[in-house]
Amino acid sequence: MAEHSESSMKRVAHCNCGSLRAATVGEPLIVVTCFCEECQRRTGSAFGISTYWMQANVELSGSATRYEREGQEGRKVTYYFCPMCGSSVYWELDRRPGQIGISGGSFFDPNFPAPIRSVWERSKPNWISIPDAEHFEQNPPPRSRVDSGLGLLLF
Repeated sequence: MAEHSESSMKRVAHCNCGSLRAATVGEPLIVVTCFCEECQRRTGSAFGISTYWMQANVELSGSATRYEREGQEGRKVTYYFCPMCGSSVYWELDRRPGQIGISGGSFFDPNFPAPIRSVWERSKPNWISIPDAEHFEQNPPPRSRVDSGLGLLLF
């Protein structure tokens, strides 16, 4: 795992039994709450917390079972989950090349950065409020914005 971040913060996300792990260095590119049907079914909760990292800042270990599905606009989403306990820990999205999504809850860190974006809010239960975030009824449209600190396209 190469260190490409100004921060040397190290965190480890893992499944329920601890066999499947994603060790990260630095800070996530973005933290998002997602209320889509797929995230609700994947997590068994009212929403998922998605964190996105550059692949170079993530070291994966442990055996994983892979599940691929069609996402919006024909793009693929590939989930990796523990074959022992069934917890999904990380995924890859065609929409975010060069990045890995990691379940925010897999870090089990009360000081983890708060979400700055909330998506698929048309499926959000009315009793949930996500403060201080950009809010979208579905996925936001892709942005043609280059992050100056990382030199990469962020969506």
